[in-house]
Amino acid sequence: MWDPGVPGILRLPSGRLVRGRGLRKPLPTGPSPAYAVYLLGKRPPEAAWESDWLRWPDFRLPSDRGRAEDLLREVWRRAAHERVEVACGGGRGRTGTALACVAVLDGVPPAEAVAFVRQHYDRHAVETPWQRRYVRRFGAATG
Repeated sequence: MWDPGVPGILRLPSGRLVRGRGLRKPLPTGPSPAYAVYLLGKRPPEAAWESDWLRWPDFRLPSDRGRAEDLLREVWRRAAHERVEVACGGGRGRTGTALACVAVLDGVPPAEAVAFVRQHYDRHAVETPWQRRYVRRFGAATG
């Protein structure tokens, strides 16, 4: 599992750990993820671990909301027993939005999920009003 004391690791209320990061930054030292979801407008380079790509342009929302929900549920499910990573270019907007949605799946109320991620992951996470609204609606749609 991840070391919960390392920056970029979000501890969910259930104890599951998910690493968020920006792909434009160097790969962090330490263990590699077993599974990752990359949130980018174009296909990412091949990873040395299992990964999925979700088309999600910068400052926007996922192009396929159903696929987004499926992949974020997979992140939540696998985080119970594997090292899981969620990443976009900078590691804040799209990654923060995805982490907030995973927090909702873990039981954080949708209205509190953005604040939870900002407190426990990155204070600048979830960058746009439509990303915040997406998290609130994600909670309503998955509840």
